[in-house]
Formats: sequence, C-alpha cells, structure tokens
Amino acid sequence: MRFLIAVIDSQSNSGTTDEMVAIDEFNDMLVEKDHMIMACGIDLITNAYVLDNRLDAGISTAGPLHLSDEFMAGFWLIKANSLEQAKELAAQGSKACNRKVEVRLLHG
Repeated sequence: MRFLIAVIDSQSNSGTTDEMVAIDEFNDMLVEKDHMIMACGIDLITNAYVLDNRLDAGISTAGPLHLSDEFMAGFWLIKANSLEQAKELAAQGSKACNRKVEVRLLHG
C-alpha cells in the first residue's frame, strides 16, 4: 500500500538545523526499511498557480486554490503494509520534523 504523509506548516523550508538532522535520520530509516518512495519540500503557496483548462478555458490564477494559515509544506510518499503502520511512520515523521502531518492512502 502507498500513502502520502503531508507536512503541515505555516512556512516553507522552515526546518531548523536540528530538525533537518532528525528529518535526514527519519528519511534514512525509511530507505533502510524499504518504506521510502520519495520525499521533498514544497514552495510557498504564494508561488502557486491554479490552472483550469477544462473545455480549453485557459484560465490561470496566481495563488493557491485555498488560502489558509497552514498548508502542505512538504511530503513523504511511503510504502506500508497497513494504515496502522503508515500512521506509526507518520507519527515518527511528525516528531522528526516537529510539525503536524496528515496521512492518506493513495489509490491506483
């Protein structure tokens, strides 16, 4: 099973030196135990664009789909045997990055 672990923050690229060390250690563990698919940070929502080209509409709007004080600032894509295992890994990721996270099953 594959899961998305979304890192929730009010900033982008805001990890302290200590947090980055803990994140690197968490990432290494994910790789060693064959859970890692990929991980990365995401740019600020102010640099986002929403595009709607349904029926060739050609609409491009600067900014995020939804404005919020908190947003997805990074993510891990992982492999896990169950939702419970994914939640355990997400809890470890939350501790490592010192942020809230959201875990969701990926379909397909």
